[in-house]
Parts: sequence; structure tokens; C-alpha cells
Amino acid sequence: MTQADLHYVGSLTIDRDLLDAADLWPGQQVDVVDVDNGNRLTTYAIEGERGTGIVCINGAAARLISPGDTVIIIAYAAMDDAEARTFEPRVVFVDEHNRTVEVGHDAGDVPDGFGLLTSAVTERHHDYQHDHQHEHQHEHQHEHQHDHQD
Repeated sequence: MTQADLHYVGSLTIDRDLLDAADLWPGQQVDVVDVDNGNRLTTYAIEGERGTGIVCINGAAARLISPGDTVIIIAYAAMDDAEARTFEPRVVFVDEHNRTVEVGHDAGDVPDGFGLLTSAVTERHHDYQHDHQHEHQHEHQHEHQHDHQD
């Protein structure tokens, strides 16, 4: 978050480059999650000057999020079943100046250096079946060992 403007009429000002990278539209509803303090709020995006890196919380919400806080901006979309089945979200990671570093489709796949952990679901999804079977097998062996001790 680069700025907070308490005396503005609500919204979240976002650099036009970031709006484009995330495929967001001015006026679109967004949720803002503050990683530093846990606050979460709903507002709408407005266009900020291109290339400035501005991400400014406006209005009363400026009491909940401070400049320098790390935030996650989440947008939602309504679509029919056919579109939803092939939809891939757009996930934009930025540097300390809010310049786009990486654009992907998996919010759980966090690039190195962002101070956030990659989701265990993303990182180990393919190993779940194997790990679950191994865990179950270990429990089963423990039960048999206990039975033989009686």
C-alpha cells in the first residue's frame, strides 16, 4: 500500500499498469486483505496514473490499512458454467515499487522473495495420494504392533 487518503470518497486507487496486468476494471468490486494486520474490506477499484505504482486506500478504509502494508487485492467474476470450467484466474505479483514481477494463474504458487509461503496444496498436490497412503500404512502397522504386544 503506497498511500492512504482518509478524506476521499472510498475506493482503492490502482496504477493503470496493475489494473491491466490483473485484468481489473475501474469500478469493479474488490476485496483488500492486509497481510500485516489481518484487516479485510470490500471496496471498488479506480484508475491511478499509469507507471506510478500507486495503490491507495481511500475514505474510511484508510483507518484499516496503512501505507507500507502488504495487501492482497481479490476480484471476483460471475460467469456461466461452461466459462467457469475453463477459467484461469490472473494472479499478479509485484515488487516493492508495485511493478509487475510475475503473472500466473495459481494464487498458491508464490514466487521466492515475497515473504509468503507457497501453499502446501500447490506445492505438494501430486504427493498427497502417496503421503496419505504412507500415513495410513504407518497407522496400520502401529495397530498391528500394539495387537501383538497383548
